Amino acid sequence: MATEGSTKAVVAALLANSGIAVTKFLAFLLTGASSMLAESIHSVADSGNQALLLLGGRRSRRAPSEEHPFGYGRERYVYAFIVSIVLFSVGGLFALYEAYHKAHELHRAHGHPHDSLLDSRWAWVPIVVLLAAIVMEGLSFRTAIREADRVRGEASFVQFVRRAKGPELPVILLEDFAALCGLVFALLGVGLSLLTSNLWWDVVGTALIGLLLVVVAVVLGVETKSLLLGEGASAAAVRRIVDAVDSTDGIDGVVHLKTMHLGPDELLVAAKIAVPPEATARAIAEAIDAAEAAIRAVEPIARVIYLEPDIARVPS
Repeated sequence: MATEGSTKAVVAALLANSGIAVTKFLAFLLTGASSMLAESIHSVADSGNQALLLLGGRRSRRAPSEEHPFGYGRERYVYAFIVSIVLFSVGGLFALYEAYHKAHELHRAHGHPHDSLLDSRWAWVPIVVLLAAIVMEGLSFRTAIREADRVRGEASFVQFVRRAKGPELPVILLEDFAALCGLVFALLGVGLSLLTSNLWWDVVGTALIGLLLVVVAVVLGVETKSLLLGEGASAAAVRRIVDAVDSTDGIDGVVHLKTMHLGPDELLVAAKIAVPPEATARAIAEAIDAAEAAIRAVEPIARVIYLEPDIARVPS
């Protein structure tokens, strides 16, 4: 269910950003507004990012091999990390460079370069494009929020982004939020430039877009790095697993437990369990089978389970 919702949100964002990128670039060609160029590249980067997320999701479904016996679930984390790099370099750094380049041009031309936004008969086009883009991006953001609401439970959106094991929805939420903020910055930059006949507002809008994308990319990179390193199950999931083992006949309790996500929908569970000292090998084997079934009943994504029997020792 979560994977289907993630895919739906990614596809909605891809369709929205592809159409928005074309209209923004046309507006830039007609007016030369640097905010529009920064936003065009932003939308192109976002479209590429969504394609990467879809590719990662597809590759993660490959069957395990001898070289990768635990499967390819972490491919989704790898591609999400690449997304953060693309957003940082192609989106954020390009926008900051464009702001610097435009500021240099304005400084040399004393604030009014030739063929500027103010001289264009199409000066109104960016306003229309940006307003339409805000509507389309808002619809994409609404889809992402709806899909996230189905799986985040009582967690806030900040907690969801930090704790989610599936990278797609957090990435889309942050990208769509950044896109909406970037569109507002571009609208302010272009609008104030036209109202005041001062193109420095366009430079400010472009610089704000760049700074915003760099910050979002860093946040995405940090969160995805944690997933790549290998995160354990949530505290609630660990409690469910421990309770399931403790309630299994023939097992005295859990000595210690370790978990790790092999992918968003695949969990590795390794535990040392205490068994009665008088238990036979057959009884221990049956208890372990029952415990594995109990774990999978409370935590269906526990695909790989290793339970090591031990005898409970009373502290002296």
